[in-house]
Amino acid sequence: MTSTKAAPATTLTTSDSPAARMLAVCRVLLGFVFLWPALDKSFGLGYATPADAAWLTTGNSPTAGYLGHVEGPLGGFFAGLASPVSDVLFVAGMAGTGIALLLGIGLRVAAASGALIMTLLWLSAWTFAPGSTNPIVDTHVIYAALVVTLAVARAGDVWGLGRAWAASGIPGSRTWLR
Repeated sequence: MTSTKAAPATTLTTSDSPAARMLAVCRVLLGFVFLWPALDKSFGLGYATPADAAWLTTGNSPTAGYLGHVEGPLGGFFAGLASPVSDVLFVAGMAGTGIALLLGIGLRVAAASGALIMTLLWLSAWTFAPGSTNPIVDTHVIYAALVVTLAVARAGDVWGLGRAWAASGIPGSRTWLR
């Protein structure tokens, strides 16, 4: 009689493979992509947000200006979202996703929040309008796909704290915290 024992599960990459190292590089770079707007809008670092418009020092909304100027069929929806709650959710979501990616921990939560934020930004950009560069795929879609890929590939295990995080017991049996 033949055995029907299942083969052991394998990971997409091993930690010493070039693919794993490149995913780790992508994880760190994408971490800065997410973290930077949160820092700039909060502290007015002088790039997209001047110092006199910083959220934490002047109280200026980090989302109202953008959401109030969204054009297209979803403009009214996004304008209605502008509020102090959306300010906190946006900045916390961007900062939390960025920090998780930089540290390599909580990548599944980061994938969910990052993909949601990028999907909303993609919808607000309304790339389907005539004259857009690409009506379907823009950087928001690429970033959303990449953050999910990094979580699936456990990219936090290479040059990150993913393994230590998993072994710490904090995620425990709650794999969604991995």
